[in-house]
Amino acid sequence: MKKLSEEDIEKRLLRFPDWEYYDNAIHTEFEFDNFKDCFSAMSRIAFECEALNHHPDWTNVYNTLNISLSTHDANGVTEKDFKLAEAIESIVEVEE
Repeated sequence: MKKLSEEDIEKRLLRFPDWEYYDNAIHTEFEFDNFKDCFSAMSRIAFECEALNHHPDWTNVYNTLNISLSTHDANGVTEKDFKLAEAIESIVEVEE
């Protein structure tokens, strides 16, 4: 996978208003009603990550999920990251 330019990343982020680009990755945060809902979303995201063979850097504190995506092999953001971001958005959208 080829690393995307900063310009390409910023253009693609227009479709993802809740995501930001910094520190060589795209980042977002989701807040759920409670821990159970947050963990449920994480579990469903995990299945999608396995299917795409691409895994996020993420943290969870109670009802908040922070996600950072980058492609380590490319040392930056690639198309894989945006495919996973799109999948994550559709999973979390269903939760809400």
